[in-house]
Amino acid sequence: MKDYIAPMTDSAPSSQTFMKMHGLGNDFVIIDSRGRPAVTTPGLARALGDRHRGVGFDQLAEIRDGEGTDISLDFWNSDGSRAGACGNATRCVAAHVMGEAGSTSLTIRTARGELAARIDEGMVSVNMGHPQFAWDEIPLSRDVDHRHLPLEGDPVAVGMGNPHCVFFVPDAEAVPLTDWGPKVEHDPLFPEATNVEFAEVRARDEIRMRVWERGTGVTLACGSGACATAVAAHLRGLTDRRVRMELDGGWLVLDWREDGVWMTGATAHVFTAALTPAFLDAI
Repeated sequence: MKDYIAPMTDSAPSSQTFMKMHGLGNDFVIIDSRGRPAVTTPGLARALGDRHRGVGFDQLAEIRDGEGTDISLDFWNSDGSRAGACGNATRCVAAHVMGEAGSTSLTIRTARGELAARIDEGMVSVNMGHPQFAWDEIPLSRDVDHRHLPLEGDPVAVGMGNPHCVFFVPDAEAVPLTDWGPKVEHDPLFPEATNVEFAEVRARDEIRMRVWERGTGVTLACGSGACATAVAAHLRGLTDRRVRMELDGGWLVLDWREDGVWMTGATAHVFTAALTPAFLDAI
């Protein structure tokens, strides 16, 4: 069903340019819609998210004009659903926009609220805001102890603009992500489904984490999931507030401060390209 009309431009009628970026292998399609109405729809997100017939991504981020900030961001999953937050995509977009402007700091409006980003020696940091603990903010379907959910494995629930369920395990490598992930994602305790993290605490300042992302599946990294895992580990008394975290795609540094959870790591701009009119017409 066609639910997308490509914007008209002087140089390429009925086409759509985009960037492919990644943070630790957590990969994104980025559409820049500053100066025009937003263009992403569920149909476009699904078509672009198909790794065989489209481009493929873990999330899609659309840049829009700022609302009292430098820019605004919308996030989409590959199944066409909306995402409330995406930490690594935020860092990727921040790196692009700061590089474009020659600046070292940026303010970003998301569904999560206003976020601050900065770049230092090639590493991009974003403040993902304060974690959410109230059952109806995470959200959960009922009022339970978020530090000890009534699920097998005794996980922790944390909201970071999207829901997370964090399990602490002795060996993250041994976890069957494709078996456990979808079962927990759609548990009735999570009315909006949930991201699922499996974390192995190696030291007071180091965690190994693997993730199943809501609406996407197994990914090499998840920024908001890394933030939620760092918060959950500290709540359980397992780590300090600042930790290094190894994900399947590489390393992040998480620092839970008074002003929110800061996340720092590398980003990469892979390519810029344009969708063909034939691709858009087929949606």
